[in-house]
Amino acid sequence: MKRTLMAALLCAASSLGLHAGEAAVKIPAPAMDDKPAAGTLRTAVVAGGCFWGVQGVYQHLKGVKNVLSGYAGGGRSDADYRTVSGGDTRHAESVQIVYDPAQVTYGQILQVFFSVAHDPTQLNRQGPDTGTQYRSAIFYDNDSQQKIAQAYIAQLDAAKAFPRAIVTKVDPLAGFYAAEAYHQDYLLNHPSQPYIVFNDLPKVRNFQSMLPALYNPRAVTVAGAK
Repeated sequence: MKRTLMAALLCAASSLGLHAGEAAVKIPAPAMDDKPAAGTLRTAVVAGGCFWGVQGVYQHLKGVKNVLSGYAGGGRSDADYRTVSGGDTRHAESVQIVYDPAQVTYGQILQVFFSVAHDPTQLNRQGPDTGTQYRSAIFYDNDSQQKIAQAYIAQLDAAKAFPRAIVTKVDPLAGFYAAEAYHQDYLLNHPSQPYIVFNDLPKVRNFQSMLPALYNPRAVTVAGAK
């Protein structure tokens, strides 16, 4: 379903007093993780449905210096919103997180991902958006990220942290391509847009309430990082 149509339906639902938004899940921290360490900034790339909300969540994670909405899983030549929205390019709407490893670990980034950023048990969809471009995925760029991601999924599945099995794919990062400028800082720039109100702002509120030690009340912005 097109987001524009969904926004209209959500607006109508609002007038009837109905509410949307996925429930967050309280989960344990990863048993396997990096140790905080001073050094150069690092990056993580994850995909969890529409990048507007995922970016909006990670803009509040402590230790994060920038978060870009974009595309991963496909090639550069067709990494544009109109083409990716067709669902035939292998891309997933993703976010690239630039973070300080002395302040936040890769495992903590994944804890936010699984707990509040999206529902990792939904296959090729999130909320009102359907298609492989909205799949749940972690794109690793080194062995450590791969091992931490795979171990955490196994840990959460073994603990039955979710009512269904996690379907998140763990794939090597072949490239990340930033989305168009109008997609960046979208949640922060459009807090009253019905899609954001129903699907994404609840994620930010869940983050603040469920993982307060990781939550930064002052959001980093793409505009501010330039």
